[in-house]
Amino acid sequence: MPLILATQAPGEPEIFASVQGEGPSAGSPCTFVRLSRCNLACVWCDTAYTWHFEGDDRPHRDGVEFDRKANQLSLSEEEVAGRILALGQKRLVITGGEPLLQAPALARLLEMLPDMTVEIETNGTTKAPTALDIRIDQFNVSPKLAHSGNAADLALLPERLDAYATDPRAWFKFVIAQPSDVVEVIALRDRYRFKREHVFLMPEGTDSETLRTREKWLAPLCVEHGFRMSDRLHIHLFGDTRGT
Repeated sequence: MPLILATQAPGEPEIFASVQGEGPSAGSPCTFVRLSRCNLACVWCDTAYTWHFEGDDRPHRDGVEFDRKANQLSLSEEEVAGRILALGQKRLVITGGEPLLQAPALARLLEMLPDMTVEIETNGTTKAPTALDIRIDQFNVSPKLAHSGNAADLALLPERLDAYATDPRAWFKFVIAQPSDVVEVIALRDRYRFKREHVFLMPEGTDSETLRTREKWLAPLCVEHGFRMSDRLHIHLFGDTRGT
Protein backbone atom coordinates (compact mmCIF):
# COMPACT_ATOMS: atom_id res chain seq x y z
CA MET A 1 0.00 0.00 0.00
CA PRO A 2 1.29 3.52 -0.77
CA LEU A 3 1.40 6.35 1.72
CA ILE A 4 -1.58 8.71 1.71
CA LEU A 5 -0.30 12.25 2.11
CA ALA A 6 -1.82 15.66 2.54
CA THR A 7 -1.18 18.21 -0.19
CA GLN A 8 0.35 21.67 0.06
CA ALA A 9 -0.94 22.49 -3.42
CA PRO A 10 -3.03 20.39 -5.82
CA GLY A 11 -0.90 17.44 -6.90
CA GLU A 12 2.00 18.39 -4.59
CA PRO A 13 2.57 16.37 -1.39
CA GLU A 14 3.15 18.21 1.87
CA ILE A 15 6.82 17.29 2.24
CA PHE A 16 9.02 20.26 3.13
CA ALA A 17 12.04 21.49 5.10
CA SER A 18 11.55 23.96 7.93
CA VAL A 19 12.19 24.32 11.66
CA GLN A 20 10.17 22.42 14.22
CA GLY A 21 7.71 24.90 15.70
CA GLU A 22 6.52 23.08 18.82
CA GLY A 23 7.56 20.91 21.73
CA PRO A 24 10.97 19.66 22.85
CA SER A 25 12.62 19.99 19.42
CA ALA A 26 11.38 23.53 18.71
CA GLY A 27 13.81 25.41 16.52
CA SER A 28 15.46 22.27 15.13
CA PRO A 29 15.84 22.09 11.34
CA CYS A 30 14.00 19.12 9.91
CA THR A 31 11.98 17.69 7.08
CA PHE A 32 8.23 17.38 7.60
CA VAL A 33 5.96 14.79 6.03
CA ARG A 34 2.25 15.35 6.60
CA LEU A 35 0.04 12.32 6.17
CA SER A 36 -3.70 12.38 5.57
CA ARG A 37 -6.54 10.78 7.61
CA CYS A 38 -7.31 10.98 11.33
CA ASN A 39 -9.32 8.87 13.75
CA LEU A 40 -10.24 11.91 15.88
CA ALA A 41 -11.95 15.19 14.98
CA CYS A 42 -10.80 18.22 16.97
CA VAL A 43 -13.16 21.15 16.52
CA TRP A 44 -10.19 23.57 16.44
CA CYS A 45 -7.92 21.38 14.26
CA ASP A 46 -5.63 23.56 12.12
CA THR A 47 -5.08 20.78 9.58
CA ALA A 48 -8.70 19.83 8.96
CA TYR A 49 -7.82 19.40 5.28
CA THR A 50 -6.33 16.03 6.31
CA TRP A 51 -9.68 14.59 7.41
CA HIS A 52 -12.72 16.89 7.10
CA PHE A 53 -13.66 15.88 3.58
CA GLU A 54 -16.99 16.33 1.86
CA GLY A 55 -19.57 14.08 3.50
CA ASP A 56 -17.75 13.89 6.85
CA ASP A 57 -20.33 14.99 9.42
CA ARG A 58 -17.88 15.32 12.32
CA PRO A 59 -17.99 18.93 13.55
CA HIS A 60 -15.33 21.56 12.93
CA ARG A 61 -15.62 25.18 13.96
CA ASP A 62 -14.88 26.52 10.47
CA GLY A 63 -17.58 24.39 8.87
CA VAL A 64 -15.40 23.92 5.76
CA GLU A 65 -15.49 20.60 3.94
CA PHE A 66 -12.47 19.83 1.76
CA ASP A 67 -12.40 18.07 -1.57
CA ARG A 68 -10.63 14.77 -1.00
CA LYS A 69 -9.05 14.58 -4.46
CA ALA A 70 -7.45 18.01 -4.16
CA ASN A 71 -6.22 17.49 -0.59
CA GLN A 72 -5.05 13.88 -0.60
CA LEU A 73 -2.31 12.20 -2.63
CA SER A 74 -0.96 8.63 -2.75
CA LEU A 75 2.75 8.05 -3.31
CA SER A 76 4.96 4.99 -3.04
CA GLU A 77 7.32 4.70 -0.10
CA GLU A 78 10.23 4.94 -2.56
CA GLU A 79 8.97 8.25 -3.96
CA VAL A 80 8.45 9.71 -0.50
CA ALA A 81 11.91 8.57 0.65
CA GLY A 82 13.49 10.19 -2.40
CA ARG A 83 11.77 13.51 -1.72
CA ILE A 84 12.85 13.41 1.93
CA LEU A 85 16.48 12.69 1.08
CA ALA A 86 16.52 15.45 -1.53
CA LEU A 87 15.80 18.03 1.18
CA GLY A 88 19.05 17.14 2.94
CA GLN A 89 17.94 17.20 6.59
CA LYS A 90 18.93 14.76 9.35
CA ARG A 91 15.72 15.01 11.40
CA LEU A 92 12.36 13.82 10.08
CA VAL A 93 9.01 14.80 11.61
CA ILE A 94 6.06 12.68 10.53
CA THR A 95 2.77 14.38 11.29
CA GLY A 96 -0.83 14.41 10.19
CA GLY A 97 -3.68 13.74 10.65
CA GLU A 98 -2.77 10.67 12.69
CA PRO A 99 0.36 9.14 11.14
CA LEU A 100 0.21 5.83 13.01
CA LEU A 101 -2.92 4.90 11.04
CA GLN A 102 -0.43 4.17 8.24
CA ALA A 103 2.08 2.27 10.36
CA PRO A 104 2.97 -0.58 7.93
CA ALA A 105 3.79 1.83 5.10
CA LEU A 106 5.73 4.07 7.50
CA ALA A 107 7.82 1.13 8.66
CA ARG A 108 8.75 0.39 5.05
CA LEU A 109 9.53 4.07 4.44
CA LEU A 110 11.86 4.32 7.43
CA GLU A 111 13.78 1.24 6.33
CA MET A 112 14.91 3.41 3.41
CA LEU A 113 16.01 6.23 5.74
CA PRO A 114 18.34 4.51 8.25
CA ASP A 115 20.29 7.66 9.13
CA MET A 116 17.34 9.91 9.96
CA THR A 117 16.35 10.91 13.49
CA VAL A 118 12.59 10.34 13.48
CA GLU A 119 9.83 12.13 15.38
CA ILE A 120 6.24 10.95 15.20
CA GLU A 121 3.45 13.38 16.12
CA THR A 122 0.49 11.37 17.40
CA ASN A 123 -2.75 11.91 19.28
CA GLY A 124 -1.82 9.02 21.55
CA THR A 125 -4.68 6.65 20.70
CA THR A 126 -2.75 4.20 18.54
CA LYS A 127 0.23 1.87 18.86
CA ALA A 128 3.28 1.62 16.64
CA PRO A 129 3.93 -2.03 15.69
CA THR A 130 7.41 -3.33 16.39
CA ALA A 131 8.70 -2.87 12.83
CA LEU A 132 7.93 0.84 13.07
CA ASP A 133 8.54 1.36 16.79
CA ILE A 134 12.21 0.38 16.56
CA ARG A 135 12.82 3.25 14.11
CA ILE A 136 11.18 6.02 16.16
CA ASP A 137 13.45 8.24 18.25
CA GLN A 138 10.79 10.56 19.66
CA PHE A 139 7.04 10.46 20.16
CA ASN A 140 5.31 13.86 20.39
CA VAL A 141 2.06 12.75 22.03
CA SER A 142 -0.82 15.22 22.05
CA PRO A 143 -3.75 13.76 24.03
CA LYS A 144 -6.97 15.61 23.32
CA LEU A 145 -8.76 17.37 26.16
CA ALA A 146 -12.53 17.84 26.48
CA HIS A 147 -12.51 21.17 24.60
CA SER A 148 -11.33 19.33 21.47
CA GLY A 149 -14.86 17.95 21.09
CA ASN A 150 -13.69 14.33 21.16
CA ALA A 151 -15.28 11.93 23.62
CA ALA A 152 -12.85 10.80 26.32
CA ASP A 153 -13.50 7.13 25.56
CA LEU A 154 -12.15 7.74 22.06
CA ALA A 155 -9.39 10.25 22.79
CA LEU A 156 -7.97 9.21 26.18
CA LEU A 157 -7.31 5.48 26.15
CA PRO A 158 -5.83 4.29 29.45
CA GLU A 159 -3.77 1.44 27.98
CA ARG A 160 -2.15 3.76 25.45
CA LEU A 161 -1.48 6.60 27.90
CA ASP A 162 -0.02 4.11 30.37
CA ALA A 163 2.33 2.83 27.68
CA TYR A 164 3.47 6.28 26.56
CA ALA A 165 3.90 7.41 30.18
CA THR A 166 6.55 4.74 30.68
CA ASP A 167 8.30 5.30 27.33
CA PRO A 168 11.33 7.63 27.72
CA ARG A 169 10.92 8.67 24.08
CA ALA A 170 7.47 10.15 24.71
CA TRP A 171 6.82 13.84 25.28
CA PHE A 172 3.34 15.16 25.99
CA LYS A 173 1.93 18.33 24.43
CA PHE A 174 -1.48 19.57 25.55
CA VAL A 175 -3.38 22.20 23.59
CA ILE A 176 -4.77 24.80 26.00
CA ALA A 177 -7.59 27.19 25.10
CA GLN A 178 -8.61 28.41 28.56
CA PRO A 179 -7.17 28.22 32.09
CA SER A 180 -9.60 25.50 33.16
CA ASP A 181 -8.00 23.15 30.62
CA VAL A 182 -4.92 23.02 32.85
CA VAL A 183 -6.98 21.38 35.60
CA GLU A 184 -7.68 18.52 33.20
CA VAL A 185 -3.97 18.20 32.39
CA ILE A 186 -3.09 18.04 36.08
CA ALA A 187 -5.57 15.20 36.58
CA LEU A 188 -4.13 13.27 33.63
CA ARG A 189 -0.57 13.86 34.80
CA ASP A 190 -1.39 12.60 38.27
CA ARG A 191 -3.30 9.57 37.02
CA TYR A 192 -0.70 8.40 34.49
CA ARG A 193 2.39 9.75 36.28
CA PHE A 194 3.73 11.60 33.26
CA LYS A 195 7.27 12.81 33.84
CA ARG A 196 6.85 16.45 34.83
CA GLU A 197 9.69 17.65 32.57
CA HIS A 198 8.12 15.82 29.62
CA VAL A 199 4.83 17.75 29.70
CA PHE A 200 4.31 20.87 27.57
CA LEU A 201 1.33 23.21 27.59
CA MET A 202 0.74 24.96 24.26
CA PRO A 203 -1.80 27.70 23.56
CA GLU A 204 -4.43 26.95 20.96
CA GLY A 205 -4.36 29.51 18.15
CA THR A 206 -3.51 30.08 14.52
CA ASP A 207 -2.35 33.71 14.69
CA SER A 208 0.34 35.46 16.73
CA GLU A 209 -2.05 37.75 18.58
CA THR A 210 -4.11 34.86 19.94
CA LEU A 211 -1.03 32.88 20.91
CA ARG A 212 0.60 35.81 22.73
CA THR A 213 -2.61 36.68 24.56
CA ARG A 214 -3.01 33.14 25.83
CA GLU A 215 0.67 32.75 26.67
CA LYS A 216 0.41 35.66 29.10
CA TRP A 217 -1.94 33.73 31.39
CA LEU A 218 -0.51 30.31 30.50
CA ALA A 219 3.06 31.10 31.55
CA PRO A 220 2.18 31.71 35.24
CA LEU A 221 0.19 28.45 35.28
CA CYS A 222 3.22 26.59 33.92
CA VAL A 223 5.35 28.11 36.69
CA GLU A 224 2.76 27.27 39.34
CA HIS A 225 2.34 23.63 38.31
CA GLY A 226 5.80 22.81 36.96
CA PHE A 227 4.88 22.37 33.30
CA ARG A 228 6.93 23.47 30.30
CA MET A 229 5.38 25.88 27.81
CA SER A 230 5.51 25.47 24.05
CA ASP A 231 5.10 28.27 21.58
CA ARG A 232 4.12 27.75 17.92
CA LEU A 233 7.11 29.25 16.09
CA HIS A 234 5.83 28.43 12.63
CA ILE A 235 2.71 30.53 13.18
CA HIS A 236 4.80 33.60 14.08
CA LEU A 237 7.16 33.00 11.17
CA PHE A 238 4.84 31.94 8.37
CA GLY A 239 1.24 32.27 9.52
CA ASP A 240 -1.29 29.47 9.32
CA THR A 241 -0.14 28.10 5.96
CA ARG A 242 0.61 24.70 4.54
CA GLY A 243 4.15 23.57 3.87
CA THR A 244 5.73 25.61 6.66
